[in-house]
Amino acid sequence: MKRAICPGTFDPITNGHIDIIKRAAFIFDKVTVAVVQSPSKDTLFSYSERVALVKEVTKDIKGIEVEGFDGLVVDFARKRKASVIVRGLRMISDFEYEFQMALTNRNLAPGIETMFLMPHPQYSYISSRLIKEAAFLGADLKQFLPGTVLKALRKKIDESSPRANK
Repeated sequence: MKRAICPGTFDPITNGHIDIIKRAAFIFDKVTVAVVQSPSKDTLFSYSERVALVKEVTKDIKGIEVEGFDGLVVDFARKRKASVIVRGLRMISDFEYEFQMALTNRNLAPGIETMFLMPHPQYSYISSRLIKEAAFLGADLKQFLPGTVLKALRKKIDESSPRANK
């Protein structure tokens, strides 16, 4: 059985992420979507919220399980007996960072490969950071996010707006 992990912050999970997850599920027998607990960046959604949202929007994808983790991605991959780390590459600008990470992971865990998948072109420019910025500016994001995630994002924005704090 070929196992892979698809790690990320997923803050929030977008249709682009889901596209990569579905592509990975087509290739591998089992894919663990690994939600990182302590990312090096600040998140809008808490760890438990991110795990719950990812579970909700991937529940109908065959061969997928969702789990949170903290620590090195290669250590998590070893624990799950995964031989591949799947990463999405949107634009050429992603490549340098992803390449450095893949080479570092190869040195830390020579038995674990990194596979890069490109999303469908309609998702190639979507990033969670861009989605959050657009959401705070009132953009209509229904084409970029599953309904459950869009609803949670709107609620989070409403809670953080100055009017909510009055």
